[in-house]
Amino acid sequence: MEGILTEWIPAVLVLMGAAFMLLASIGVMRLPDVWMRMHASSKSATFGIGCMAIALAASHLHDLGVVMRSIIVIGFVFQTAPVAAHMIGRAAYLMGVTPWKGTMRDELKGRYDPETHTLASEDDR
Repeated sequence: MEGILTEWIPAVLVLMGAAFMLLASIGVMRLPDVWMRMHASSKSATFGIGCMAIALAASHLHDLGVVMRSIIVIGFVFQTAPVAAHMIGRAAYLMGVTPWKGTMRDELKGRYDPETHTLASEDDR
């Protein structure tokens, strides 16, 4: 049973993590606008890093320090990646980056005041 926990499960998790990171890199290269690229990189890469950190923890179950550091890394990445993606998306929107022509709607158009950085509600318009 210990061979499965320390060899096979980590190997599968590393392969899954690498596959998700590959998908993230393909998404960054192939998707048409900044918001889709941001989505691909933040979601897939975060899941890939999580899989690899879990693989590290699973392969070093006997060492509590490695397991705890892996958990801390997962927590750090899961807390910072969404915030960073949000800030990149907001900066792109405020800079006036043109969305992909296939984008259905811009829900902030006409509602966001770039000078005061306030968002008007539907009732205020």
